[in-house]
Amino acid sequence: MSTLRATNIRGRQNGNAPVLPDGAVITGVITATTFSGNITGNVTGDATGLTGTPDITVGTVNATTVSVAGTITYNDVTNVDSVGVVTARSGIRVGAGQSISAVSGTLKYYGDGSELSGVVSGVEIKNAGSSVGTSLTAINFASGATITTGSAGITTITLNPPSISTTSSSPSANSVVTLDLSSAQHHDLTLSAGITTITCSGGSFGDSHSVVLIQPSSGIATVGFSTYFLFPSGASPSISEGNSKIDLLSFVVKRVGAAGTQLLSSAGLNYL
Repeated sequence: MSTLRATNIRGRQNGNAPVLPDGAVITGVITATTFSGNITGNVTGDATGLTGTPDITVGTVNATTVSVAGTITYNDVTNVDSVGVVTARSGIRVGAGQSISAVSGTLKYYGDGSELSGVVSGVEIKNAGSSVGTSLTAINFASGATITTGSAGITTITLNPPSISTTSSSPSANSVVTLDLSSAQHHDLTLSAGITTITCSGGSFGDSHSVVLIQPSSGIATVGFSTYFLFPSGASPSISEGNSKIDLLSFVVKRVGAAGTQLLSSAGLNYL
């Protein structure tokens, strides 16, 4: 085996590099100002300042810190820790039983939310045009509403109108009948022959009431009204007499209290 030792090897002409057609095997270190060509085999050492084109394709990169000024495109990773904004061109999917949460600060969603499900952002509730609150996520119905158990995100609400309470009585002859306007809205009076005077107690402004007057089958019941009842033109109606005739008295409470009760009244006569 021959050994060639030289400090410098130059081409035969100045500016031309020597040609080694069979290649060269070097067991030491190659230091070059520039390199042109392909590198094959195992490359180890410090790659500081590695730049240029074409792109570099490698299998695995293990690094403590990777700083990229442009865009990183990758297909499959376990964790992404980004200081800036992460853009997923084909969307983000979260496995069953997993969640997306913000470790600190606020997790924000940008877009119209048309593809979101199970999200309630809150609504404003108004009563007769006046707002009672915004961004509300719960509505509580008072008694009188029937609400079915929710299924598949749907519940049915049925609003039941308040029931009308009634009273029935058969006052004795020659008596004063006091209608309790606070306990009932409809009153049935089966009269006895003689004189009956009708008055009232309680009541609230705007309440509507009705009174059915049933005459006795024999004899006549004469009916009078207290000054609480105000009729059109100031004239009390002529109530039907005898033979089980039926009259209807309707009125609205205009005023109650110390200033005196006022009932705006009208009568429908002789239904039989």
